[in-house]
Amino acid sequence: MTTAVARWFRVIAVVEALSWSALLVAMFLKHVVEAPHEGGVPVVGAVHGGAFVVYCVSAVVAALVLRWRWWVALLALGAAVPPLFTIWFERWATRTGRLDAARTSREEPVAVR
Repeated sequence: MTTAVARWFRVIAVVEALSWSALLVAMFLKHVVEAPHEGGVPVVGAVHGGAFVVYCVSAVVAALVLRWRWWVALLALGAAVPPLFTIWFERWATRTGRLDAARTSREEPVAVR
């Protein structure tokens, strides 16, 4: 189960970042280019909102299942706010072993780099 949770979290982190990027493009089209149909902001905004909520729920589930420390869980949630930070967090968590399912069965501390 931990492997599935880690894989799901990785996918959702990328989806959330991509939806953030799409929303930024749509807002640029709406406000700078003054594109018709509001530049797609209503549709892309709804997609991003859904991705944001799913990412936040996934971060909480991953924190519980993978036994993250409280500050790692807060960092994961905070990464959803700035654009593209979910990808940064996912890569950092992978690199430091926090998305490693095998590590959750051991009690060894994680090396912070």
